Amino acid sequence: MHRLRSKSAIFRFRAAALLLCAKCVLWPLTVGLLVYALLISDHKLIMIAVGMMALSVTVVFLQWLVAQRTNCPLCITPVLAKKDCSKSRHSRSLFGSHRLRTAMSILLKNSFRCPYCHEPTVLEVRDRNRHSRYSKG
Repeated sequence: MHRLRSKSAIFRFRAAALLLCAKCVLWPLTVGLLVYALLISDHKLIMIAVGMMALSVTVVFLQWLVAQRTNCPLCITPVLAKKDCSKSRHSRSLFGSHRLRTAMSILLKNSFRCPYCHEPTVLEVRDRNRHSRYSKG
């Protein structure tokens, strides 16, 4: 089982996973609220929907920015960024999305399997002296 290099890497994985889940929830809610507000012609509700749309765009941009640095420790591919690389034949998806399954795994299990190399990674900082040439033991 692989581990990450630093606490900041763990924070990036959790932040990108949370933003990805927020994006998947915000877009349908925003579109639904906007359609409903337009159907009943409620201007106050339309302004709320436009505000939610601006928030959704901000979340998408932040997720894109943070996800670029969520690299698998083995294959070095960003696991929460949108890539057109071929996935492992063993990797599974959640609602048709490999990234969403990885994000939910990070948030709920504190570990994930890379959809590209299918290797498990736990969200812990690796011991730097474990494989060192000069370590005692």
